[in-house]
Amino acid sequence: MGVKKKREMQVAALTVCHQDMETLRCFADVEGKNLASLLLHCVQLTDGVSQIHSVKQIVPLLEKVDKNGVCDPAIQSCLDILAGIYFSLTLKNPLKKVLASSLNGLPEVFLTQATHSFTFHLQEELDTADVYSYRKVMDNISSCMENFNLGRASVVNLLKDVLHFLQKSLIEILEENRKFAGNRIVQTQLMSDLLVGVRVAMTLVQKVQGPQGSLWSDSSSPIWQSMCGLLSIFTKFLNDDNLLQTIQSTSGLAVILFIKTMFRPSEKLPGLISSLLLRSAECTSIPEWLMNSCSSLCCNDVPASTILFLCQGTLAMLDWRDGRMGPSGEALLLDTVHVLFTLSSQIKESTLEMFLSRILASWTNSAIQILESSSSSLKDHLNGDSSIPRRLLEYVYTHWEHPLDALRHQTKIIFRNLLQMHRLTMEGADLVTDPFFLELTKNLLQLEWHIKGKYACLGCLVESLGIEHILAIDKTIPSQILEVMGDQSLVPYASDLLETMFKNHKSHLKSQTVTNTWMDKWHETWVFPVLSVLCGGNLDQRSYVIDYYLPRLLNYSPESLHYMVQILQASADTDAGSCNHREALGALMACLRTARAHGHLQSATHTWENLVCSARVKQGLIHQHSQVRIDTLGLLCESNRSTEVVSTEEMQWVQFFITYNLNSQSPGVRQQICSLLKKLFCRIQESSQVLYKLEQRKSTPDSENRSVREQPSASLQQYKNFMSSVCNILFEALFPGSSYSTRFSALTILGSVAEVFPDPEGDIQTVYQLSHDLDAGRHHTLLECLTSTFEEVKTLAFDLLMKLSSGRAGQFQDPEKLQDLYQAALELSTSIKPYDCVTASYLLNLLIWYDALPASLSASSVQRLPRGAGEKPAVVERNTLVVIKCLMENLEDELSQAENSLLQAASSFPMYGRIHCITGAFQRLPPK
Repeated sequence: MGVKKKREMQVAALTVCHQDMETLRCFADVEGKNLASLLLHCVQLTDGVSQIHSVKQIVPLLEKVDKNGVCDPAIQSCLDILAGIYFSLTLKNPLKKVLASSLNGLPEVFLTQATHSFTFHLQEELDTADVYSYRKVMDNISSCMENFNLGRASVVNLLKDVLHFLQKSLIEILEENRKFAGNRIVQTQLMSDLLVGVRVAMTLVQKVQGPQGSLWSDSSSPIWQSMCGLLSIFTKFLNDDNLLQTIQSTSGLAVILFIKTMFRPSEKLPGLISSLLLRSAECTSIPEWLMNSCSSLCCNDVPASTILFLCQGTLAMLDWRDGRMGPSGEALLLDTVHVLFTLSSQIKESTLEMFLSRILASWTNSAIQILESSSSSLKDHLNGDSSIPRRLLEYVYTHWEHPLDALRHQTKIIFRNLLQMHRLTMEGADLVTDPFFLELTKNLLQLEWHIKGKYACLGCLVESLGIEHILAIDKTIPSQILEVMGDQSLVPYASDLLETMFKNHKSHLKSQTVTNTWMDKWHETWVFPVLSVLCGGNLDQRSYVIDYYLPRLLNYSPESLHYMVQILQASADTDAGSCNHREALGALMACLRTARAHGHLQSATHTWENLVCSARVKQGLIHQHSQVRIDTLGLLCESNRSTEVVSTEEMQWVQFFITYNLNSQSPGVRQQICSLLKKLFCRIQESSQVLYKLEQRKSTPDSENRSVREQPSASLQQYKNFMSSVCNILFEALFPGSSYSTRFSALTILGSVAEVFPDPEGDIQTVYQLSHDLDAGRHHTLLECLTSTFEEVKTLAFDLLMKLSSGRAGQFQDPEKLQDLYQAALELSTSIKPYDCVTASYLLNLLIWYDALPASLSASSVQRLPRGAGEKPAVVERNTLVVIKCLMENLEDELSQAENSLLQAASSFPMYGRIHCITGAFQRLPPK
């Protein structure tokens, strides 16, 4: 795998207006060491990354300035220009954050002047009247509040104006959105602006209310009036179904946040919100300012979506930690969940169902927070035997197979939190013997395994209580789960649950036992059932276990491989000669193949000497069952490291495999064999490059294969001999009369060799070149393959000949052979057999591409045809025109011989062959 090139960071450069540029030039000193010179140099740069480095030098330079420099007009002007630059940058430009971070370290003597400059420029931003420029102003307000001291100070100085701007901008953007009803593009942008405006208002209240809490208590101040105006706008958004639901949900958060910030006394806040959620608010008990701003929320006819988003705001914006809201907070928590249960029976829209599931999950999080310090009465309401947990369980059971993935995920969170809630109410009782957990576990285990939601909930139970109590109820659980892995739709769920279980069990056994005997119990529980499936399960079940579950098991416990090999080898020896022998040997090879592909057999030869003997590997390579052969070959060819050196034994085994497995009748098996061998060739090529470097440096690798470390040249020679031997076997398999499957396999593998080991370019070294082993006899063998009646064989042979371009000079130089080959192609083009015409088109294309047309043909025809300047495309074009012209001339002769008889012309097979051959010459012409 190649090294991914690091992507260069792109940063838009900052600029200043002409007037500011002249100001900087005026104040810049001759030596170029003051702040004006630094800024002048910075703005003259065209690269944003370079400007970042300049910006970082501002504060260090100012730290060296004398305290008297605070009155320096040059510094005052520079600070003003810096403020203008900050507000001109876009929110996503890294320069904005770099500038803010740098100015956070500004010396204290300059803070007053800098704050004044930033306040002045923020005021200019707030005076913007263009509705399509409001978004930029909102982004600037947001960035000022984000870890930027000067920005936050300027916002606080202009808090009244900022709130008024947000109120005005949201009203105008909403009106503009209504004007463009039906224009999706414009409305999308405007709604995005509305969403940002709501979020900025919330951020403003959250960030300012700490140090400036008194700002929100004066009901006669302009700030209070703006807050009431914003609250009224958020209420309108909350009830407006024409807006995006994201805006409505965010408005629900904002409504609760503003009420929480403005309502006094805070002790009565939970009761007020409960009355709003339950739609039982009395006008006489609600403050006038709240009634004026949120009158639509105080009536009985409130939409379900509005109540839903208010519940979300209640759970997200109130502080549920440590029971800080007291008994009234506990009552609000219970009221909220009852409202959510009511809404769950009313809401049918999928997006609102998604919101509801998230809010229920949020409620369980809040319940856990408040339970940790709650009263006993609340624990009575939230233990597993009470109504609320029972209804939560009912919701989980109803929705755990919902079509929406995200909603199913939320049911898992709700179930996990439900278990935690019950544990917090138990007050030291035994988890394993607890009636609620026992009943819940038994109910889940009694359900059918085809119910997908069962797996996630069982996983939560294991994480919460451990696996021991489940195994105590039924020890066959691992086997039951493995049994359902024949169904592809259940495989991911079953694999996840098994992984959760065996990890939990191993941790438990390891902590409970001092000796290593616990590992035998773990193997018996989790590994032995897997081996039983691999030896005796159906085909789909074995395949899914190998692909999905076995890698997880080996990755978590690589040492278990020795146990697997020991059991499977013993089974293979015991059942030799019986039908079980196939399953045991196949399972052994599948386990070893998976282990090596995931890096658990780094040094193949030395590890196999301890795990499995050479005879066993050979037995797998020629086994009567194809999957055993494929797994054994995969064991030899696949590795998690592409540069791992191929050992002598591996090459001998692969050569042994190729000798006996080219004639497979299954197309799928042939494809797998060719694919695996190509992986091996790639490994040889890449590891050979490492060996070449070692040979050049006269150094040694840092790990395996002592013989390789000492003599890389010997390994390279072994590679070359191996590849030559493999190609000899493949060419020998292409004898006249060989079967289609043999020819297909041999030609495909030879094509992979030619592709993986191309002719070297420049200084690149390659350990093998197929063209060097291509003599006249083998070239003739490939040409003979073009006469096959199977189109796939023709195509593979033709493609291979095209790849072997370096050998064309010696094979297409004899004029007599060229003439014979050309005449053979012409004769085939008049054959009554269509596949002969295809052969002719392939032969002619080879002659065209290699520029190997007979000299007589070129001499007689080429003077009337355009000649190229010697480039390959021009030569190919010229040769193509020569051949087609010749074919057309013969076609005209045949048409004249047909004596203008339509019937005779239609029945003229030679003429049909010429036309087919001309078409093929165009279709199979290699690209220019």
